Amino acid sequence: MTTRRPLALVYRGGATEPGCPESVAALLRRSRWNFDVHYVGPRERVKLTRAALGVATVYAQPGGATLGPAWRQMRRHRDTVREFVAGGGRYLGFCLGGYLAGATPGFDLIPGDADQYIASTGAGVATTDATTVEVRWRGYRQPLYFQDGPLFELSPAPHTPVDVLANYANGQVAALVTDFGSGRVGVVGPHPEADSHWFADSGLRTPESSGVAAGLDLIDAVMC
Repeated sequence: MTTRRPLALVYRGGATEPGCPESVAALLRRSRWNFDVHYVGPRERVKLTRAALGVATVYAQPGGATLGPAWRQMRRHRDTVREFVAGGGRYLGFCLGGYLAGATPGFDLIPGDADQYIASTGAGVATTDATTVEVRWRGYRQPLYFQDGPLFELSPAPHTPVDVLANYANGQVAALVTDFGSGRVGVVGPHPEADSHWFADSGLRTPESSGVAAGLDLIDAVMC
């Protein structure tokens, strides 16, 4: 008997930047979960609909440009995404996808909100240009590709358990996993899916320690 592989849908469209969906898809394929990975979006064969998400295990929202224009394209899908996760689906948000998991504006999937890290007190990065940021991922130092990613502000008394995976140097939350209804949400501000080409194309030195392990840990945490 053939066992059906879990389906992972990665958004690709106007709310993303070229290369971001492809890197998230590559990370999902590299994970231990044997995903059947497909793109979903306005110009893809699979559209972002309730029917498509109804047979999916994971929906991934990759990085992109700025939040305002992205939300204007994604807000029509707010209820669809929320229903998918509440019904047991998994949401993965990378950088802009992390912003979109917040509430103002966004899908409102986390017990709190997402905000701009570089505007926070004591932020170690002051530019919106691509750079490298060092986080503490489960207590270990991990350099990651970063470009104006979010931090995650938790409500004073979160109504659901939150597993903080990583913190920025100033203590702000850089990655977390939490429940939403019967589903799970995993978000990260930097880009653990970034490979060496991202760093080279941005004129940055590729760190000796790859962020892929952190990205795989995020996937494992949201799947468990």
